[in-house]
Amino acid sequence: MNFYLRTTIPLAAVLVLGFVPLAQAKTLNISGTFATEGSATSTPTGHLTGTLDTVNREVTYKITYTGLSGPVMAAHFHGPAAVGQSAAVMLPIPGPYESGMHGKLTANAATEKAMLAGMTYVNLHTSKYPTGEARAQVKVSS
Repeated sequence: MNFYLRTTIPLAAVLVLGFVPLAQAKTLNISGTFATEGSATSTPTGHLTGTLDTVNREVTYKITYTGLSGPVMAAHFHGPAAVGQSAAVMLPIPGPYESGMHGKLTANAATEKAMLAGMTYVNLHTSKYPTGEARAQVKVSS
């Protein structure tokens, strides 16, 4: 009987696992182009590029910009919000804040869902425009 258990249990496990698909990371590209936000009178330009890994919810980003009224004091992913709408912070971006900044963040389920629906944006905040001077709506593509 011991022989039977030692041979059939591993065999059963192999059969079951052989038919269960393993989770595979699906990495999507994210991008956005910065434009003036709200009442700002500056003419910012720049880009957001990066990835969203839908298995472990990792977000990588690189942010470049010029044309702001001063140094960036804070940066965040906001949402859910369509183009032209405002929303709360969903994912803070840590400093230091300078053009070319890059990093990796972990999103929660709500942030991932909003990103996949095209309902997030990155906002760059300056001391002159604390509610946001530049905004890039996040687009997701494969």
